[in-house]
Amino acid sequence: MSILVCGSVAYDNIMVFNDRFKNHILPERIHILNVSFLVPELRRDFGGCAGNIAYSLRLLGAEPLIVATVGDDAADYRQRLDELGICRDYVRHVPGTYTAQAFITTDVDDNQITAFHPGAMMYSHENDVRVIGDVQLAIVSPDGRDGMLRHVEGFAETGVPFVFDPGQALPILSADELLHCLRLARYCTVNDYEAQLMVDKTGLPIETLAAGVDALIVTCGGEGLHIHAGGACIEVPAVPVDAVVDPTGCGDACRAGLLYGISLGWDWLACGRLAAVMGAIKIGHRSGQNHRPSREDIKAVYLGAFGDVPWRD
Repeated sequence: MSILVCGSVAYDNIMVFNDRFKNHILPERIHILNVSFLVPELRRDFGGCAGNIAYSLRLLGAEPLIVATVGDDAADYRQRLDELGICRDYVRHVPGTYTAQAFITTDVDDNQITAFHPGAMMYSHENDVRVIGDVQLAIVSPDGRDGMLRHVEGFAETGVPFVFDPGQALPILSADELLHCLRLARYCTVNDYEAQLMVDKTGLPIETLAAGVDALIVTCGGEGLHIHAGGACIEVPAVPVDAVVDPTGCGDACRAGLLYGISLGWDWLACGRLAAVMGAIKIGHRSGQNHRPSREDIKAVYLGAFGDVPWRD
């Protein structure tokens, strides 16, 4: 059986400005801002939450199915999914659109200016998860608003257990919509900033929100994970890393670890530890899909960090 991954498939266009933004932005002229940055370095990476999660699941040996929408420029991404052995039967082409993409300009101080074009992502509601059979587990990650809400309803209708991962979509979901999604979800995962945003938006403490699902997982970057389950909070430490190269996609790698552990019926401590391992491996590489550990590599990191591994194959 497969793990269904709903969310964005996107290109990340990353440009490097070899100076500081502050040297070229005049505070007294901010009301008529008109600046141009020369960016001799340009890198285009494969990204998007669904793409990143599926990529790390594949590294673990899982069989993810991506449910997403792409535009007329998606040929390179489709070829990549084929090369990775990731099924794209449910990646819908929306004619006349571009695939979602971010345009990120970074200066020498690691400040960033980002523009995001949703493109085909805004048509994600045209996908219907109810028609996909033989699904063991699913995740609803950031996507078009209407698509996320439809996927939540579809999984609830078919009885497929799913993780609700609102992420960057939190600002476009109302408090009532968030609570509705939590009522239908089996699990929820957010980072620590998103957890506070969810608390502020709903007016409910994290303990109350957690009581509505089997587990509410909060990733806390270098502080590890907090897993609220069964009225308790399980704290999982972060895995030490040699170098922090790029945090882009670390949350998605963590989610892949969680999904893999849940699919195998592991306890929450083991699931959280694998999530921490996947995030640590990813942070040593640029972008969300450039880490290439083998399953044995992943097991070795897990063993080195926690003294034992929960799987033997």
